[in-house]
Amino acid sequence: MTKSSLRNRTILVTGSSRGIGRAIAAAFESTGATVIRHGNRHQPTDMPAGGTFLKADLSSPEAPEELIDAAVAAHPDLDTLVCNAGSFFDLPFLEMTAERWEQTMNLNVRAVYFIAQAFARHLASRQRKGTIVIISSTNGFFSEDESTAYDTSKGALVMMTRTLAQSLAPMGIRVNGVAPGLIRTPLTAGWMDAAPEKCRHYEKKILLGRIGNEEDCAGPTLFLASDDSAYMTGQILVVDGGLTVGQIGKS
Repeated sequence: MTKSSLRNRTILVTGSSRGIGRAIAAAFESTGATVIRHGNRHQPTDMPAGGTFLKADLSSPEAPEELIDAAVAAHPDLDTLVCNAGSFFDLPFLEMTAERWEQTMNLNVRAVYFIAQAFARHLASRQRKGTIVIISSTNGFFSEDESTAYDTSKGALVMMTRTLAQSLAPMGIRVNGVAPGLIRTPLTAGWMDAAPEKCRHYEKKILLGRIGNEEDCAGPTLFLASDDSAYMTGQILVVDGGLTVGQIGKS
């Protein structure tokens, strides 16, 4: 991929104050692209001088459209959207509450759908083409213990990637996705540090022999946003080191 293909792009990366989103935003910034970072708490410390950070709680019904409005106000040439914001709120299935279910779906599904809608409306009003990359998960294809709501939300993102690709293709908007596997992030670091034996088990199952890092997800996202993937839409790149390829793994 040639970095120059992204130099003149303007990208909003949701959930980019830490974790996978932070790594994706930093990778875009390294290409010379204009990057708008987003989070629901504090501005990240690694932003370049003069960078734009927008604060919003995307679980609020009004927030997705408001975030796009703010991004366009700051950078009217916005043409790329990376939907990364999401989280995990599960309890064991028999203990799961309606409140936590709604919390999961509001952030992981509804917010993605309506921020994509607001972004597409922005492009349509200016008769411009654009690109959306949705960060889902291998949990959208394979279930995990005590993860029913999260798995359901990620499965919804897998289908959302495909159905939005079909809906938006006539407008010249491509929609693709990245499905990370087991990645060390601030969200997963706690249980990984507390359960080293479980990590070793996963490392035997992962064909490349290691748990992924945040930066592993950046390159595929940049590729899908760039002109190098100009003939791709509705596709999802699995970034899991081969975790979901084999049945048993190494002994």
